[in-house]
Amino acid sequence: MLKQSIIASLMMLPISLSAQYKSEVWSPDNGDGTYQNPVINADYSDPDVCVVGEDYYMTASSFQCIPGLPILHSRDMVNWEIIGHALDKLEPAEVFNRPAHGMGVWAPSIRHHNGEFYIYWGDPDYGVFMVKTKDPAGKWEEPVCVIPGQGMIDTTPLWDDDGRCYMVNGWANSRARFASVLTVREMSSDGTRAIGNPVIVFDGNGTENRTCEGPKFYKRDGWYWIMCPAGGVPTGFQLAMRSKSPFGPYEHKVVLRQGHTPVNGPHQGGWVHTAFGEDWFIHFQDKEAYGRVVHLQPVDWSTGWPIMGKKGEPVLSHKKPRSNASTIVNPAESDEFNVPQLGKQWQWQANYAQTFGMPTTFGSMRIYTYKMDEGAQNLWNVPNMLLQKTPADTFTATAKLRMTSKDENQMGGIIMMGLDYSALVVKRQGNEFQLVRLTCIAADKGKAQTEDVIATLKPTHADKTDYQPAIHEDIYLRMVVADGKCRFLYSRNGKSYEEAGTEFKMKEGKWIGAKIGFVAVEPAGKSNRGWVEADWFRITKQ
Repeated sequence: MLKQSIIASLMMLPISLSAQYKSEVWSPDNGDGTYQNPVINADYSDPDVCVVGEDYYMTASSFQCIPGLPILHSRDMVNWEIIGHALDKLEPAEVFNRPAHGMGVWAPSIRHHNGEFYIYWGDPDYGVFMVKTKDPAGKWEEPVCVIPGQGMIDTTPLWDDDGRCYMVNGWANSRARFASVLTVREMSSDGTRAIGNPVIVFDGNGTENRTCEGPKFYKRDGWYWIMCPAGGVPTGFQLAMRSKSPFGPYEHKVVLRQGHTPVNGPHQGGWVHTAFGEDWFIHFQDKEAYGRVVHLQPVDWSTGWPIMGKKGEPVLSHKKPRSNASTIVNPAESDEFNVPQLGKQWQWQANYAQTFGMPTTFGSMRIYTYKMDEGAQNLWNVPNMLLQKTPADTFTATAKLRMTSKDENQMGGIIMMGLDYSALVVKRQGNEFQLVRLTCIAADKGKAQTEDVIATLKPTHADKTDYQPAIHEDIYLRMVVADGKCRFLYSRNGKSYEEAGTEFKMKEGKWIGAKIGFVAVEPAGKSNRGWVEADWFRITKQ
């Protein structure tokens, strides 16, 4: 068929080639030399950025999701695309081979030093880790634990003019049982181990600067600068502090806060001085179920302090950073599954195993049914969900898929996943299928999901030559998202859609926004796996 011939042609090209993606639902470039915030309306929490010449590279927290440490590239800090990931798996495997919600990669920093890119992050349970590469779009080296231990988060290195290296970090109260302090220690010159003990350089306890965390380390005009958020995630502000020594003492000033704008909690991100002599700050805004989205603010140093936005308040739109770029491009969302390689927007809920599923050479993505734990009442511990971030406040996600079942109660379909979740799945019952809404409130607390039958679907094919009969059903499943709520619909022909149950109020996950994508599960046992064959997944306005 036509799709297969197109795929055959694509396979003659290098597998890394991909067309630049333009989103239907959110593109910040106004096309007239200005941009609107957020520059990425998706959950790239705790963003950090570095500049190399006229190129900008961003990473963000990925927690337990794999592949982790997304790498985004831009030529103007407005138009971004995903170019890869720096992390293929998390250790220890016995922890991260299952969904370790909220664990893993916290608040990374990305730096370029002596021709190499470095990313540092704090895993609150296991220590400070580092990966590096010469090609940020290529393969990164295996992670190195540079400081073992619990509680250290939000780590950033600073290589000084004399070659010495220092690191600043925050502390996770949930592990260390103290927080709201920033510490600095000296590292080896190659950044692979600590050679000094930590020193507290800032204490926000008992002040409006409580919950100071997420520090970034810089040097400018002989001053050492630490920029960090304080005051809490949804309601806080951005601090800048300076000293003539990396170990302080530091004086500090609030340089960005919500003020009279609708941008709550504007903080935690990275400062950039561009090749064109301009200064900018990338930060996040917490939007609850939609996650922490990315904003871009101009920075004014005329007072000797980095006053961000417009007189310390976020801008909603602004003239774009000066650049030689003109292409409008956005992080990938839709996927035709026409290339036998997982799209860069997708992540699994845990370390990848081949039995989760894999791309095919015939224009689809196959997700095998995961055998759930004995007695499992919901999907919280299912590792093979194939998910991506929500891309905008308002959008429609539609998937064309086929469910192949080898036994009773195997099911698969689409899901809006979070602490609460809802899914629309095709489920085998006898020699027929049921279309079922699965909904769970407080999945993280072990609450049982509900199952509501929407329709009974006759199979389109039954293989009588197979002693474990496979039943195939082509169907179109859809999510319509607006105002933090999600409606589910289905169609047999891809043209006329019917409602599938009641509206669902979206809920964020553990430190991440709600995510959308595919689920395929079955009861525990020894039966052969079924699978979902996804032909495509499309994000549209309607």
